[in-house]
Amino acid sequence: MNYTIRNAQKSDAVHMLALIQELADFEKEPNAVQVTLEELTEAGFGERPCYHCFVAEVNQQVVGMALVYPRYSTWKGPVLHLEDLIVTKAMRGTGIGSALLKKVVTYGKEQGVRRIGWEVLDWNEPAIAFYESKGANVMRDWDVVQLNEEGIERFLEQ
Repeated sequence: MNYTIRNAQKSDAVHMLALIQELADFEKEPNAVQVTLEELTEAGFGERPCYHCFVAEVNQQVVGMALVYPRYSTWKGPVLHLEDLIVTKAMRGTGIGSALLKKVVTYGKEQGVRRIGWEVLDWNEPAIAFYESKGANVMRDWDVVQLNEEGIERFLEQ
């Protein structure tokens, strides 16, 4: 399988959004994607980029992506957050996911981070097995905590 892993470009945003929607569908949240193409493009390729993205191409077609952004840990210092690593269903098992993850880890090392972190759904056993096979520590005793827009409003009204 011949593929290329490269830095995403502004013109890739439309393909990135399609991959994000594919992931939402897979995670049984088909209506959860709110980000628009314009927002995704501005956030990644505008004046002040919020994230860095790598894409995987096969025959000049985007078939995967890994989107990361910097965070800061009060315990570790600079860390990197992997928001999404997505490979189209047709291309899973071809090594593209491993190549994307290696690119993220290499990028993190180049950035001098002390940790790379991400979340995985507890029912996504293939992804958990994949990450553990790469040496990742899946911390099953931690829960993800979030405030959505409605939760933010309710909190501020209290």
